[in-house]
Amino acid sequence: MPTSHTLADPHALPIPRPSVRTGSRPTLTDRFLAFDAEHPYVYRALERMTADRLAGGATRVGLKALFEDLRRQLPAGVRGLNNNFTALYARKLIEDHPHWAPAFELRRRRTP
Repeated sequence: MPTSHTLADPHALPIPRPSVRTGSRPTLTDRFLAFDAEHPYVYRALERMTADRLAGGATRVGLKALFEDLRRQLPAGVRGLNNNFTALYARKLIEDHPHWAPAFELRRRRTP
């Protein structure tokens, strides 16, 4: 994913794409895309939790807090809910729900 937003649209988000580096270790984005594809209910749960918090009057949503709540709700056998994925889930939520952008604080990504 590119590391900065376009100047024309401060909420424009890069679309995660798998790495094309042959023979290299999977990038964070690669691992995120694999996890998200294997566990689509995680995104749906984060989406629902975000909508619930915003409907309840919250003006800011922290994905780390949502992750902790989600860990308590998920079956014990689910592994791989990596804190490193929080920023990518936030970007995905904003991509799917642009009107939620003000609720999330995003920083520039330094790693792919």
